[in-house]
Amino acid sequence: MKRKLFPDLRQRQDDSMQAKKAMLEKFRAAPGPDDPAVAQRRAARESMLAERVARAAQREAAKRAHEAELAEQAARAAELAAQAEREAAEMRARAAAEQAEREAAILAQQKAARDERYAARKAAKKQRRKG
Repeated sequence: MKRKLFPDLRQRQDDSMQAKKAMLEKFRAAPGPDDPAVAQRRAARESMLAERVARAAQREAAKRAHEAELAEQAARAAELAAQAEREAAEMRARAAAEQAEREAAILAQQKAARDERYAARKAAKKQRRKG
């Protein structure tokens, strides 16, 4: 039997009513909430959800532990950097003190040589005056 290309209103209403009845029968045939299979699937879903929550909590705990470890490593690195900076500052201070000491020794030596020349000039002048 060939279907009409453009069904009339009555035909469309009948088709719609049959489709609605079929959906209603399908719904009525579905297992109810008291069905053991439905309860079993619900329990499986709930246990899966509980496992998912547990895994998420475990990941979060691992993440926190990793962040704590990173913070500890950063603190150690900062302490080592601070110690290296203190040692470098100490070495610079020591080098500056040694340089100042050398410069003071050079200045003292130059002053002693200058004083010696001055004393020699004075002695020579005194000798010339004596005659």
